[in-house]
Amino acid sequence: MTTPERPTTPLRAAIVGTGAIADAHAQALRATPDGELVAVIDRDLSRAQAFADRWDGPAVADSLDELLQTGAIDVLHVCTPPGVHAGQAIAALDAGVHVVCEKPAALALDELDAMTDAASRNDRRLAVVFQQRTGTAAAHVKGLLESGALGRPLVATCQTLWYRAPEYFAVPWRGKWATEGGGPTLGLGIHQIDLLAWLLGDWSSVNGQLWRLARETEMEDVSTATVAFESGVVASVITSALSPRETSSIRIDTELATITVDHLYGHGHEHWRITPAPGVDPAIVDEWAALPADEEPSGHDPLVRDIYSALRSGAPLPSTATDPARSFEIVTAIYSSATSRRTVTREALRDDADRMRSLESPVTDLRR
Repeated sequence: MTTPERPTTPLRAAIVGTGAIADAHAQALRATPDGELVAVIDRDLSRAQAFADRWDGPAVADSLDELLQTGAIDVLHVCTPPGVHAGQAIAALDAGVHVVCEKPAALALDELDAMTDAASRNDRRLAVVFQQRTGTAAAHVKGLLESGALGRPLVATCQTLWYRAPEYFAVPWRGKWATEGGGPTLGLGIHQIDLLAWLLGDWSSVNGQLWRLARETEMEDVSTATVAFESGVVASVITSALSPRETSSIRIDTELATITVDHLYGHGHEHWRITPAPGVDPAIVDEWAALPADEEPSGHDPLVRDIYSALRSGAPLPSTATDPARSFEIVTAIYSSATSRRTVTREALRDDADRMRSLESPVTDLRR
């Protein structure tokens, strides 16, 4: 069987939504030889034009529908608020266009399932942006865990302790179930939850609670959960939008070592540490600590580069861009458990029809 010849021209990309996160996508497209930004769309045409002027002058399209009808793009980057992600992604996939979608990919699992179904029936690819999976240090640690070099993982902690002032929730679409989908568990914590699950594999059960301690919002501003994984690992997960000293942290204790990563919005080699258990051969520890000589931090650049390389070659998407539903399932299970006040298993999650349609859930209000 012969390998398909790699196209010589870059894939044509468009970005819909030109808010702050769109700049990271434009920069990543500029950095990869496999993609080229050719169009941008925003309901505010003046903002779209200003964005285009900053990024080498791609065309400003009047609407997404009109752009898709022209057949002028190969990939759509969805950078709009989460309430419109599903509709825009499905429209692009049905038009034969691959999709790179910012997180959260949808407001609920039903929407995400519809997006993945659209990708399957059109033989297109749907990649959700979880850039925390990327970086040479994360890849090194994942390899150690998968090889068994560190022994069996046993217990973990996952903390997203960020600070969002009251003004953050004053943006019209934030703080509302109908337009934001969920609180910081979905909007903030999902990044670290996704990295944890990428390192540890499939989850098996979740017991979660939602708390409103200080902010004016329909949703939670803090959540706590216990997540068990199929491998037998038990993890404590906390997400907060109220923490002035911000940090993003994961700790995994295995039979032979403790792995930690402490950072905020992105990690490099200096953020990772492997601490051996007493009695482990120092020569083995030196092998664990041998991070790749050529460091690459996490970020949109390596994620978009690897996605486009796969799209152009016809190869499967890299593991950094697959399994878009895994962390969304864990997040949904936290909301589902807070509603039922019971442990939610992976097998039973989709039986909660209300949470499949919307994450809206009761929140324990402890505001003073």
